[in-house]
Amino acid sequence: MFSMTQLVRRAAQNHGGVLATHDGNRSQTWAQFSERIARFAGGLHKLGVGAGDRVAILALNSDRYMEFMFGVPWAGAVFVPVNTRLAGPEIAYWLKDSGSKVLLVDGNFAAGVAAIRDQLESLEQLVFIDDGAVPEGCVPYAELLSAPAVPDAGRGDDDLAGLFYTGGTTGRSKGVMLSHRNLVGNVFQTLPVIGSKEGERTLHVAPMFHIADGFMCIIAAAMAHENYILPAFEPLATMRAIAEHRIDRVLMVPTMINMFVHHEQVGDHDLSSLRTVVYGASPMPEAVITRALEVLPDAQFFQAYGQTEASPILTVLRPEYHTIEGEHAGKLKSAGRSVLGVDLAVLDDDGNEVALGTVGEICAKGPNVMLGYRNLDEQTREALKDGWLHTGDGGYLDEDGFLFIVDRVKDMIVSGGENVFSAEVENAIYQHPDVDQCAVVGIPSDKWGEQVHAIIVPKPGTAPTEESIITFCREQIAGFKCPRSIVFRDEPLPLSGAGKILKNELRAPYWEGVDRAVN
Repeated sequence: MFSMTQLVRRAAQNHGGVLATHDGNRSQTWAQFSERIARFAGGLHKLGVGAGDRVAILALNSDRYMEFMFGVPWAGAVFVPVNTRLAGPEIAYWLKDSGSKVLLVDGNFAAGVAAIRDQLESLEQLVFIDDGAVPEGCVPYAELLSAPAVPDAGRGDDDLAGLFYTGGTTGRSKGVMLSHRNLVGNVFQTLPVIGSKEGERTLHVAPMFHIADGFMCIIAAAMAHENYILPAFEPLATMRAIAEHRIDRVLMVPTMINMFVHHEQVGDHDLSSLRTVVYGASPMPEAVITRALEVLPDAQFFQAYGQTEASPILTVLRPEYHTIEGEHAGKLKSAGRSVLGVDLAVLDDDGNEVALGTVGEICAKGPNVMLGYRNLDEQTREALKDGWLHTGDGGYLDEDGFLFIVDRVKDMIVSGGENVFSAEVENAIYQHPDVDQCAVVGIPSDKWGEQVHAIIVPKPGTAPTEESIITFCREQIAGFKCPRSIVFRDEPLPLSGAGKILKNELRAPYWEGVDRAVN
């Protein structure tokens, strides 16, 4: 049976005395973790949570976040992680669209949730998961844990486990429905490639709301890892944690790795314990991997490619291909080869497989592919057309089965590891009273990989500024989605015969001299 909670029960049975989580001054073993989530599940039942109900969380990383991830399915419910970088209207949309009955919130976001509380029709209870004074209208976390432990609800296989929201091409986020088979199966598919030993020490610095660190949490339960948790990524704090706790494994996006390996104090810390660095969201720039191999000579680097709809991993680039010379030179620009159980194909517009080296849309099949999008049947049929998951990425396969990503079919920007759909940003910009036309594209960025760039035609007689547009956007959408640069122009934007803005034409000057149209 594929079941997230079975992993915890096994860890408690076989490795009950092993440290499960360490967060600041709090630590617990796997036996204690199992017993604690059983009481947490009992507390959810007392709040009226039943089988299939949605329970959401809006919080920074913590041991309690990890308890949420496994305690909610223990109660027979579905967990909904909420991106901490969203604006109020976006948070309200996620919670309403998911139909979440209960929301766990920490002190960083309690006030923001209170401000939108009247918009959340389905929400019945707020649970405050921090220590200290409990905000008005919230149930203290300790109250949930005071409930008697309940048996594992036994959810698994094709039962819905989690609802992960991803950006929408029409400006609305889509709820990706992932089953226990999807999430646990993807861990089993990937473990033989990236390897792991029981009892390894994993450091969590990537956001737990993101499926990438969710994947690392599931690996941790499967292999009874010791989990050390920081609220968020900060280079110096990450170095200190690796040195102090002798960390074996960490997940970071390339932007984090770049900040980490180029930090002025990186040479002041003993990082020799680190053996595995998993990264994704974009290929590793050669300058960064060269520096990373110097700073972390004992670590092996694994690039993982995929998307939320794939739970999330489709391919992995192994450590031996992280080189710019020798027999494996050139493979570093790839996203690696498919993990076990994943069929990978590059298809043309008619759904036919193209020849090796020919660019088409990257498509995949496997037990890790989502159940579908919540309440979006048409979008589900489009994404899972003819039995293939259509990723929206353009690429090609070489003769050795390595996947090279060269462009995006979907109008998406990946900035600092976060997906940004242009339509979401454009919808926000178009609400500004001085904007006549706009187009949002991704352009290269040394810091973020890609950055959100807007081209705007103002309405006649107006003179909006870059600052005014960005400030306006921050009231509508998350900060990471807002433009980092804006160009104003007087002439209309170029249009196709069908009246669509020709974004490729607008994007082209920024990507001259770059060998792929993604970064």
